[in-house]
Amino acid sequence: MATLQSLLEDIKKRNKGESEFHQAVEEVFASLEPVIEKYPEYLESGLLERFCEPERQIMFRVPWIDDKGQARLNRGFRVQFSSAIGPYKGGLRFHPSVYLEIIKFLAFEQTFKNSLTGLPIGAGKGGSDFDPKGKSDSEIMKFCQSFMTELYRHIGDSVDVPAGDIGVGSREIGYLYGQYKRIRNEFESGVLTGKGIAYGGSLVRKEATGYGLIYFVDEMLRDNGHVMEGKRIAISGSGNVALYACAKAQELGAKVVAMSDSNGYLHDENGLDINLLIRIKEVGRGRINEYLEFYKNATYVEKPEDVWSVPCDIALPCAVQNEIGLREAQMLLDNGCIAIGEGANMPTTNEAISLLIEKGVLLAPAKAANAGGVATSALEMSQNDMRLKWSFEKVDNMLKEIMVDIYNSAKFAALEYGLDKNYVAGANIAGFMRVAQAMKEQGVV
Repeated sequence: MATLQSLLEDIKKRNKGESEFHQAVEEVFASLEPVIEKYPEYLESGLLERFCEPERQIMFRVPWIDDKGQARLNRGFRVQFSSAIGPYKGGLRFHPSVYLEIIKFLAFEQTFKNSLTGLPIGAGKGGSDFDPKGKSDSEIMKFCQSFMTELYRHIGDSVDVPAGDIGVGSREIGYLYGQYKRIRNEFESGVLTGKGIAYGGSLVRKEATGYGLIYFVDEMLRDNGHVMEGKRIAISGSGNVALYACAKAQELGAKVVAMSDSNGYLHDENGLDINLLIRIKEVGRGRINEYLEFYKNATYVEKPEDVWSVPCDIALPCAVQNEIGLREAQMLLDNGCIAIGEGANMPTTNEAISLLIEKGVLLAPAKAANAGGVATSALEMSQNDMRLKWSFEKVDNMLKEIMVDIYNSAKFAALEYGLDKNYVAGANIAGFMRVAQAMKEQGVV
């Protein structure tokens, strides 16, 4: 008879060398042990095996011409992982680190995240090894047009709805949508989310992942006898998620004392000026060390020093996967950290997760805590379908309600299986159960 362990070994053999995907599946399987004990048919019927296999993986070449007239080549990817509860939905990432296996693990994680929102969206992920940094607007436009010339065959507002991710903001989404519209000869606004407000984008979408992260962490803190007000926060990363998590945390009375980028971290014990950081990063497309030109008492500490060496009550990893290992987890414990909210995808290793939960740290897992972006993307799809535009306040209130519901789903799923305060397990269980039920009812497809 098949066991979870034997299935895990089979998955690793079938997906050789895909360490991030192995890690993601391993974490989920550890959470699902009590579920399989109660419902062995999910394993015996082969449903769990199908759950871990993407429905479709697409890889294509993306040729384009740079400003010097030179032909350039990149690879494009789209992994359509699960359509059990809705059209594939998930971001596009443009970064030199992108390859098929990274996209695959992100799409697997997206399956749980999208399920947890309670909205009718399946899961996918895509991107390219193209690097927008250092490229002109003209070069980015030409790349995006070439990328969409292939991708358009595989997407549609009832098929697959991409959005932005690392390296893909409103500029890139605009170029992608313009080419899609040109090829299709129709204004199918619901095919991409994260669009500009002028042509079907939703208010709050830019802020949504960061805001949603704080709404989840705030609910988790209050449910465990803490408050956000007065807490010191350290954040890794200084992109969209980090900036708006910082903004919302400060709005709720917390003090963000550190934020990092790829070269080091910015530290100001008096609290960072988020409005200045947004101007530096979003308006000027600058680096966070430019902050020192305005605040002389702040410091910028270059790598290999780590942002997690700054004493904090709450840590928000918002940079990349596996940025918190055992070493970093111990640093956070030594510095008095009581809660972690994962803004990036899978930023904490499985070993570090085990240590942090064992030590009583409240851990808000990425697949639950950073679901605000995709939740608001789904709200954008709804507005596009109805030809409506909702106010900032309405979308923000809906986002907060969704994040509180996600927290409660993770909380009560964990409680049901005797895993109180283990929100990692709770999120995995709650996300799995909704998709698994849909798969069961739809047959072997």
